[in-house]
Amino acid sequence: MVEEIKMIIGVRKDLDMGKGKIAAQASHAAVNCALWSQKHNKKIFREWEAQGQKKIVIRLQNVEELYRLKSESEDQGLNTSVVSDAGLTQVDPGSTTCIGIGPAPSEIVDKITSKYPLL
Repeated sequence: MVEEIKMIIGVRKDLDMGKGKIAAQASHAAVNCALWSQKHNKKIFREWEAQGQKKIVIRLQNVEELYRLKSESEDQGLNTSVVSDAGLTQVDPGSTTCIGIGPAPSEIVDKITSKYPLL
C-alpha cells in the first residue's frame, strides 16, 4: 500500500488577515514547497501529485508558534517555507504570515502538526 503524502500550511491567527489574504499567503507557501519538492524530492512530489496534492491548513497562534513548528519540522528532515508579506495591503511589511511544510508522508507530518486546530 502506498503511504499518504500531504502538505501542511500553517497560518497565523493573530494577524487577523482577511480570507483573500490568507488564500494568497497560503498559496505562496504551497507553491514554494511544491517547487522545492519537485526539484529535490521527485519521488515524494510525484506521489503527492498522483494522490491529488492534499493540503491541510492549520491555525497558529503567533509568530513564535510558527517558528517552533518550523524547527520541529526541520528536525524531522521536512521541507519548510516561511512566507513574509510585502505589506502592501493588510499587514506590515516583512510580516511572517504562514509556513508550508512538505509534501511529506502523513505519518511523519501528523506527529508534528496534529495538535494544531484546522483553520
